[in-house]
Amino acid sequence: MNTSITSQFVASKDRVFWGWIFLIFGSIFFLGFLYAAVISKLLPPSGNVIISAIQKDRYYCFLVPLTIPILIVAVYFHWLSMKLFKHA
Repeated sequence: MNTSITSQFVASKDRVFWGWIFLIFGSIFFLGFLYAAVISKLLPPSGNVIISAIQKDRYYCFLVPLTIPILIVAVYFHWLSMKLFKHA
């Protein structure tokens, strides 16, 4: 009985650890994308080559608005397939 409680506690701590890791990496990638898509366009020109390339890039500015309709269609088809599977 004691070993199962200990193993559940370790598994719980492991899940919390991986949850925080995913949350931190997701936040870093989101902030990086937000900088590349929005914030860099509002800043004055920079002398840094990498930041200048990000500021001149137009791909990421249009990526999210053009992805939203496809996301809506994908979510609808996911919902429809779950309904068909549930009532089959």
